[in-house]
Amino acid sequence: MEDITYFSLITLILSLICSTFLLGSLAKAYFTSRPCKIFLLDFACYKPVDSLRVSHDIFMEQAVGVFSEESLEFQKSILEKSGLGHSTYLPEAIWQVPFNPCMADAREELQTVIYGSIDEVLLKTGVKAVDVGFLIVNCSLFNTSPSVCSMIINHYKLKNDVVSYNLGGMGCSAGLIAMDLVKQLLQVHINSYVLVVSTEIITLSLYKGNKRSMLVPNCLFRMGGAAILLSNRLSDHKNSKYQLIHTVRTHKGSEDRDYKCTYQEEDSNGIIGLNLSKDLAKVAEDALRTNITLLCPLVLPLSEKFLFLTNFIARRALFMKMVPYVPDFKLLFEHFCIHPGGKGLLDKFEKNLKLSEWQLEPSRMTLYRFGNTSSSSVWYELAYSEAKGRIQRGDKVLQIGLGAGFKCNSAVWSAIRTLDPSMEKNAWMEEIESFPVLMDTVL
Repeated sequence: MEDITYFSLITLILSLICSTFLLGSLAKAYFTSRPCKIFLLDFACYKPVDSLRVSHDIFMEQAVGVFSEESLEFQKSILEKSGLGHSTYLPEAIWQVPFNPCMADAREELQTVIYGSIDEVLLKTGVKAVDVGFLIVNCSLFNTSPSVCSMIINHYKLKNDVVSYNLGGMGCSAGLIAMDLVKQLLQVHINSYVLVVSTEIITLSLYKGNKRSMLVPNCLFRMGGAAILLSNRLSDHKNSKYQLIHTVRTHKGSEDRDYKCTYQEEDSNGIIGLNLSKDLAKVAEDALRTNITLLCPLVLPLSEKFLFLTNFIARRALFMKMVPYVPDFKLLFEHFCIHPGGKGLLDKFEKNLKLSEWQLEPSRMTLYRFGNTSSSSVWYELAYSEAKGRIQRGDKVLQIGLGAGFKCNSAVWSAIRTLDPSMEKNAWMEEIESFPVLMDTVL
């Protein structure tokens, strides 16, 4: 009888152990298979020193002797229509007389921008560089050997098993491509920090020839960069600013017109520059429309989805001549950060997305104050909204990036907490009271 009781007890204990193990395995499978939440702890946009500010007049003075008279007049005309103000920044090498930048000058610009933004974001978050598990850098036109990632790893002495990605040649939308890569990485690697650095180097990118379509970038692109720190650690939720909700990537490179509309090449004199085709505005509109078509099912309420789907089927399946249905994005997102590729493009996006002046203000003011800083521009725009005290808990932010290839990428964020501008430190804070400016009266 005692043997039976002892055997029953052993059986019960083994059953409990097996049940506990099974429940633990199921719980682990559940928590590891469900999507991880991705938090944006903070970000920093680099603000160059005042001595590098360039007005339209100073830009034209520096251009004398480099370009023909016709090219000077053309660039002056582009500047006046560009939407850029008189306080954007150009790197130190471009101020040299005679103008003859070299690789060392470009590295100097790169280090100044990148180290400045990384130092600030590490200081703001309190995260140590050695704790960064993944590093993603995007710089389109300037790629060195060793890579920019290696430069950062060496400077900050990141750990030996840090995983790095160097995204080159991907244009102004590469910063949001990086966010999509972050989303994929953090679904696999738990308790990780990812540092993303977005910039474009102007020193060796300034075109010194006289082909008009290659002169336009000279008037739009300016010095700048941003560093963003992200995490999937649940303990970081309360200290973070935003949670990543969606990323959508679209690529139109299969179309020859789209592929060639922003193209780095040599002119007839062998001078390298970025050639912007006359189709750029149309290509950008089409790419945006494609991206929005993919984004809508993810963010629209049921009633809007029905209207959107009905319109889409009528136009594509039934070949009915109808105007594409554009949802009221003002009801879906409180804040918009649209790549400031130029005043003309922003005008088109304001009309196509039916946005108000207030909603497009961060994009216009970023273009005016900092110019087109390529992939980092959307972060200057978000910093503007923060400095204005606009970010409230639960607000949705839509970032849209457009770039060579041709690509349109978007990211949707949700504000975790209300941000007090008096507690913020960013590139806008010292002068935010001066904005917005009235564009028609200052340009």
